[in-house]
Amino acid sequence: MTGFIIRTSGNTIIRFRYYEDAPVTSQAFAALLPFNRTFMHARMSGQEIWIDNAPELDIMQENASVFTEPGEVVYGPLKPARTKTSNCMGIYYGEGKGLDCCNIFAKVFEEDMLLLKELGETVWKQGMQELTFEGLV
Repeated sequence: MTGFIIRTSGNTIIRFRYYEDAPVTSQAFAALLPFNRTFMHARMSGQEIWIDNAPELDIMQENASVFTEPGEVVYGPLKPARTKTSNCMGIYYGEGKGLDCCNIFAKVFEEDMLLLKELGETVWKQGMQELTFEGLV
């Protein structure tokens, strides 16, 4: 279980590696693949693209925080139920801070960071974009 890719509508591929500190989240996310979702730009949390209709992950918080680094991927698990980010997924392409704790479970390959930044800026300037998530082969 190494990671996953995002395929953009323009067929750009961006690679991500799972964190060892989040094995439950990583395994549950990998079981969801492949899937598509339309991502929008965050209004409050900084340089982030996100969705609030992520496939459900019925797991507890793991490696959870509001503090992220550029390139990290976060997921709002269903438990605990009080979490404001439940069923949300975010990808930080720059600086940001989450609205509530999410499971931080993956990070972009360093050599693909520029592609992720370009994706984030495209969503910010041009609007929502459908992304496809697939396993990393």
